[in-house]
Amino acid sequence: MSRITSPATVIAAGAVCWREVDGKLRVLVVNRNERADTGLPKGKLDPGETPPQAAVREILEETGLVVHLGIPLGSIDYTITDGREKTVYYWAAEVSEEAISQSTFKPNAEIASLNWLSIAKARKALSYDRDKEILDEFESYYLEGKARTFALIALRHGKAIPPSAWDGPDSTRPLMHRGLDQAEGIAPAIAAFGPVKVVSSSAARCLATVKPLIRLTGVPLKSTKTISQDAFEEDEAKVRPLIHRLVGKHETAVLCSHGPVLPEIVAAIAKETATKQDDSLRRAAMLSTAEFTVLHICTAKPKAGIVKLETHTPLPEV
Repeated sequence: MSRITSPATVIAAGAVCWREVDGKLRVLVVNRNERADTGLPKGKLDPGETPPQAAVREILEETGLVVHLGIPLGSIDYTITDGREKTVYYWAAEVSEEAISQSTFKPNAEIASLNWLSIAKARKALSYDRDKEILDEFESYYLEGKARTFALIALRHGKAIPPSAWDGPDSTRPLMHRGLDQAEGIAPAIAAFGPVKVVSSSAARCLATVKPLIRLTGVPLKSTKTISQDAFEEDEAKVRPLIHRLVGKHETAVLCSHGPVLPEIVAAIAKETATKQDDSLRRAAMLSTAEFTVLHICTAKPKAGIVKLETHTPLPEV
C-alpha cells in the first residue's frame, strides 16, 4: 500500500476494466452525472483502506462488477477544485462473462451509464488527458500480449514476538498484537488480486498471518515446511520445485514465508519465468513484516519474464 506523505493529499484508486468480445478488445468507461464527464471507474479510499482494496470496491460500487486486479498501470497526480493534490492509482482488471451477467448496475445519481468501447472510441470519449495516458499504458501491454496475467504474491509474516522473549521452539513463536492487526489489514489488499490458493510456512507466525485472508476469501491453505525458516537454516528448503508447480498452474497464489527465505522464493520465480535478476527484484524480496510483493506473470507466455511487480506495505499504526 502506498505511503501517503501529506494528509492533504486525496488518494483514489481505479482500473482499466477490459474484456474481449468476439475476439475484439473492449474497455469500460463510465459517464458521471455530477461532473457531466466520462472517465475510468475509480474512487477515493475510505478510512483504513488500501489502494488495491479501494479499486475493487469502487468498481463494484460504480459498475456492479466484481473484479480482481491485474498489472499495475501507474498513477496520476493532479490538483482538484479545492486546491488539494490528488493521486489516483490504476490497475488493469479483466472482466469475466460471469461478472458481466451478475452485474447489479443501474443508472443512479452518480453514474448515468456504462459503455464498453474500443480503445480508439474510449480514447475519444474520455474527458481528461490523464485518463488517456493510463489507457495508453494498458494498450501497450495488451498489444504485447501481456495484459492477461496471473500473480505469485510473496508475503512476509506479521510482526512476531522476538526470539529473546520466547521460550519455545522458534516455529511456535506467535504474532504480537501489532502483527495480528497487520494480518487483518493486509487481507483485503491481497484479496483484491484474486488468489485461489495460499501456501504458508508451517511456522505459527506465518499461519496466523494468512488466517484473516483465508477467512475473507475461503481459498484453500497448504501449510508446508518447504518454505519455513527451519528448512532454510537446515539447508532443506525445496523452493524451486514448488514455484515450478505454481507457475505451471497459471493461477494467482500467495506464498507466506520469512525474511531469509523470501529472496529464495523471488529468485526461484525469476528463474522459472526467465527473468533477469536485477536490483528491483532484489528489493522486492527484502520485505519488512507484513509487506508483500505481487509478481505479475503473463498467462500465455510465462517464460517471457515477470511483466510487472509491485510491493505493498501494511497501514501504519493508528
